[in-house]
Amino acid sequence: MNKPQALQKGDKVAVVAPAGPPDREHLMQGKRVLEKMGLEVVIGRHVFDVEEDPATVDQKRVADLHEAFRNPAIRAVFCANGGFGSAKIAPLIDYKMIASHPKIFWGYSDLTYLINAIQKCSNLVTYHGPMVASDLNDEQRTNDTAASFSSLFTGESMTYDSHQSPLNTLVHGTGEGHLVGGNLTLLTNGLGTPYQVDSKGAILLIEEVAEPAFLVDLKLTHLKQAGLFDEVQGVVLGNFQVDPEEDVEVRKVLRNFFAHAPFPVVENFNFGHCQPNYGVPLGVKAKLTTSPPQLVVDSGVR
Repeated sequence: MNKPQALQKGDKVAVVAPAGPPDREHLMQGKRVLEKMGLEVVIGRHVFDVEEDPATVDQKRVADLHEAFRNPAIRAVFCANGGFGSAKIAPLIDYKMIASHPKIFWGYSDLTYLINAIQKCSNLVTYHGPMVASDLNDEQRTNDTAASFSSLFTGESMTYDSHQSPLNTLVHGTGEGHLVGGNLTLLTNGLGTPYQVDSKGAILLIEEVAEPAFLVDLKLTHLKQAGLFDEVQGVVLGNFQVDPEEDVEVRKVLRNFFAHAPFPVVENFNFGHCQPNYGVPLGVKAKLTTSPPQLVVDSGVR
């Protein structure tokens, strides 16, 4: 798996919006956060475009993505926010070009589809991490969320334990493998496509937002019947972002579903639709232990 180069202060980075246009003010607030990190931020030409013709929308989103990767001055590509439509542009992406211009690609939510597609088809480490408009704006941002970008500069391995999140063990054990995953709905949507997540020998991350317990159960069952849990080495569950009453039901589903899993399972890891939202590299080696619960992740940059 090819790792992109680490960032340095003064580097130029791009912001793109493959899943839809962001709130302009929120994006500007997030842009200032990146600038305070010492980065020069370039906004994609079509980030704020709204078109009625779906084909035109897809072409513009891909154009921004391709332009960011082709430009040798750009060192990282950050997504503005989630939304919908990433799956539609996955077949339009030039993965060979991306492989020949490896750089940091960072996003989550609907971008789960693309971070896994690029990782798989370009053999490039990608990042599941907080996005510029939706997570770095002044209303949502926490210090820990912003600090999770620091690993892009240092190249250090990362350790996540109960200092960051009150982790809870569902199944004890130890597992090692490459890190994959993201949003449950998007992982399910990728089944049977060329972009299906490679869970063989992997530590699998799963998060979701505002889905009722019965749909969480349905989608996990779909993944299971498709064989995604057959050879995983561990599962890390994120925050599912539902109201307190529904959260009780979701937790029941998770406990029951993984009760007899032959691999370690830990829940309450803060990644995805939550604050703080910790960024993690996908495709790198990771180790999950449960006594105490801890996830150690290799650096995603070189």
